Amino acid sequence: MKIKDLFEILDEISPFETCEKWDSCGLQIGDMEDEISDVILSLDIDKYVIENAPSGAVIITHHPLIFGNLKSLNFSIYPANLIFEMLQKNLKLISLHTNYDKSILNKYVLRNVLGWRSVEKIENYLLITTIDMELMDFLRHIHSRLNLKEIHASRELPERVKKVALSTGSGSDFISKLPRDVDIFLTGDVKYHKIFEARSLGLGIVDIGHFESEYLFAESLQQELESYNIESEIVNSKNPFKYWKL
Repeated sequence: MKIKDLFEILDEISPFETCEKWDSCGLQIGDMEDEISDVILSLDIDKYVIENAPSGAVIITHHPLIFGNLKSLNFSIYPANLIFEMLQKNLKLISLHTNYDKSILNKYVLRNVLGWRSVEKIENYLLITTIDMELMDFLRHIHSRLNLKEIHASRELPERVKKVALSTGSGSDFISKLPRDVDIFLTGDVKYHKIFEARSLGLGIVDIGHFESEYLFAESLQQELESYNIESEIVNSKNPFKYWKL
């Protein structure tokens, strides 16, 4: 199979034309005519993924390795150091980022991971579900299903949770777009001052982490590829954060 054949399937699963203009979706390393031996799935590219990927494989990530205005390839610093290692192993790279957020990832986390089937889409990166849970039961549920090390939340949370919004990754900039009847917003990378904005709106925030909310990208994409009879292997990147217990 050539990269172009896999690319066409990925485009059917999550159209690349829906990527944001500022994003770097698509083929990042390689040529469309390259033959590929193995398909590896990961949230990010890191040394662990490169070391464990077979030579000649194509790696499909959620987060692009090449992002923004890359003006030089200094192989001693990120991301060029990883690009160099990939080239040495003849590894190819395709990224499904904002297109996959819009089409699949948020819905997969809400339905398949958290188990809430009722889904209302209010914006490309925002989903809402209606539940009815006591606060502590809700927090335990989130903690267990997302395999969180801790619960990081705003001070004011309702005693009973009935309406929840979700945006995987970094979604605190969407706080102002949420309906006023949302009880709790689940997202990652919540900025300090965004908590104050949420509190002024009576909105509870649970920061579920960027990695923690998106590492199941590989699992979700593997299921999508299986429907096309494409075999893949998950070699997930490591969380760049470590939680110290002192």
